[in-house]
Amino acid sequence: MKNKKKKKAQLPFRINILFFVVFLLFSVLILQLGVVQILNGEDFQDEIERTNLDTTKIPVPRGKIYDRYGNVIVDNNAVYSITYTPPKGVQAEDRLEVAEKLAEYIAMDDEDTLERITERNKKEYWYLLNKEEADGRLSEVETEGMNNAEVYNKTLDLITEEEISDFSKQELEVIAIKKELDKAYSLTPQVVKNENVTTEEYAVVAEHLDEMPGINATTDWNREYPFGTTLTSLLGNISSQDQGLPAEKEESYLSKGYSRNDRVGTSGLELQYEDLLRGRKEQIQYTTTKSGTVIDSETIVEGERGKDLVLTIDMEFQEEVDKIVEEELKAAKSQYPYENQYLTDALAVVMNPNTGELLAVSGSHYNKDTNKYEDGGFRALSDAHTPGSVVKGATVLAGLDSGVISPGEVIYDRPIKIYETPLMRSYSTNIGSVNDITALQKSSNVYMYYISLRMMGENRYPFPTNESVNRTNPNAFQTLRNYFNQFGLGVSTGIDYPHESTGYQGNGNSPGNMMNHGIGQYDQYTVVQLAQYVSTIANDGYRVRPHFLKEVREPLASQDELGPVYKSVNADVMNKVTMDDSYIDRVQEGFRQVFQQGGTAYRHYNDANYTVAGKTGTAEVTIFDDGEELADTLSHNLVGYAPYEDPEIAFAIIVPTTGENINNISNHKIGRKILDTYFEMKKERAQASPDEENEADEQEDTDTEDEEE
Repeated sequence: MKNKKKKKAQLPFRINILFFVVFLLFSVLILQLGVVQILNGEDFQDEIERTNLDTTKIPVPRGKIYDRYGNVIVDNNAVYSITYTPPKGVQAEDRLEVAEKLAEYIAMDDEDTLERITERNKKEYWYLLNKEEADGRLSEVETEGMNNAEVYNKTLDLITEEEISDFSKQELEVIAIKKELDKAYSLTPQVVKNENVTTEEYAVVAEHLDEMPGINATTDWNREYPFGTTLTSLLGNISSQDQGLPAEKEESYLSKGYSRNDRVGTSGLELQYEDLLRGRKEQIQYTTTKSGTVIDSETIVEGERGKDLVLTIDMEFQEEVDKIVEEELKAAKSQYPYENQYLTDALAVVMNPNTGELLAVSGSHYNKDTNKYEDGGFRALSDAHTPGSVVKGATVLAGLDSGVISPGEVIYDRPIKIYETPLMRSYSTNIGSVNDITALQKSSNVYMYYISLRMMGENRYPFPTNESVNRTNPNAFQTLRNYFNQFGLGVSTGIDYPHESTGYQGNGNSPGNMMNHGIGQYDQYTVVQLAQYVSTIANDGYRVRPHFLKEVREPLASQDELGPVYKSVNADVMNKVTMDDSYIDRVQEGFRQVFQQGGTAYRHYNDANYTVAGKTGTAEVTIFDDGEELADTLSHNLVGYAPYEDPEIAFAIIVPTTGENINNISNHKIGRKILDTYFEMKKERAQASPDEENEADEQEDTDTEDEEE
């Protein structure tokens, strides 16, 4: 009994200890909660209110563009820029408040900016200043069934012209600023002003950033052209901040990570190589509260400006070619000072026939409205012209390969008259007997006519006067075109440019049309197509893709020199003309005789200290204006390559609508001066740095040999 009583007495003591321990634990917990609530409550509340991490992308400068010798063609000019990145949940009233404050520090009063303020912009501003009065103009009955947007638009409609007609200049500046702020997307910088931002404006805005949520004073870049307008029509343009992404391609750009107000290439090489030039945006990750207040930021991706492009173009040579083309166009135009339909263009393309590298692409365009001459280089790729006799090399090769003429076959040049077709003859009436080579040398139309007739199945020789063609091969026209296509005539050249014309193809199929096609008087081609055509002949039948891009370089932080090679562009053989090489040898000999042995170009090049081969061409064309026939005129054209023994330069020249003077030789003057300039510059460079020149020549030879293998 004693032991039992003792055990019962011990139990309450243990329970008391347990209760005491529990009491201490609760006391500590209550104390800790008090500390959390009272001392650290605000910090923990901020932690609770944090949103997900948001990332903004900061634009970087575009890549630069250089010529083949490392001269900067397109650069970036840093300019001060005022931008706005709207916080989350920002309202129209908030943007107005920021605009009013920013208007105290920057000027937005240039004429163009103020002219772009619309009536709606003014009404939206008046509405924000007089919101209660404006909302009271619509009754509940009038707004019944309307959504918020419809009510807002109806309210704006009720604001009178008188109410928005007397804004001060300061108020108009506020409206102009708010207009830019309204374009901004969440966490995407929108440029408010980046043209003519003064040092004072930049500094004062930077000092007062804390007063204007979302505003930043930063740097933007505009494209700069050290060579002025040279090549600019081919380099292309980039969009402005006002334009942003092109509407028709917006979804495509957005899917690639662009923002709506990003500046992108819109034409030319800027568009062609947008993916390389755009660079990698700097990505900053923000942590914000639910109210939009930024708590922290971290750079998660370092920005890198776009990659640099090295073009095949020789800008020093390009400038000289531009000068030659414009001067000769002006000189020819002086014959017809009051005839605006004549001599509106002169175009030239110069390329390496072995590699396809474009050395110069030039065009001068006479603007009859302004009476000024403009850069028209892009027209060498976009405008199709009647080529005339320059295509006769392709016609002879079609005849030889199809077997309708044999090597050395002689035909007497006399006019041909087929039924219901005008008399068809050569320009010269005393050509006499010619074979496939001398027909090119003397530019016999009749020889080409017989090739066309025989391809159609008509084998009578001489052809009976005024009789119908006995056409047994209905596919002959397409067969002849297929031969032309192998040289790049009538098809894409494959040039690295966003828009290229493939020429114009006539839709007739008569024997007369085919005969005219054989002398270059039917289908039409661009100058770059003709350059590829003559390059193919110079290159022993290998059609090489013409290209502007030579290399892509990694950008360097210093931005003062070229970085490591990212990519090199080598010669790309698109096809080999499918015919016996000996046929091409014969056409090459014919082309040589044109320039060197009494041919149609001999008198213009016989004293040159280099050897040239090629073909002349005079085409009959009709000038139209809005469908109205203005005049019949001539187009003087020329294709060729040099040196004949080892071609390193090929060229094509078109001077359309040269007027009524058949003796106009502007095409030859342009061709001779271009060739003289090329070889003189080559000599000067070799003398200045012989080792570099020899290394370059050896490298080009190696590239060509590798491509052929």
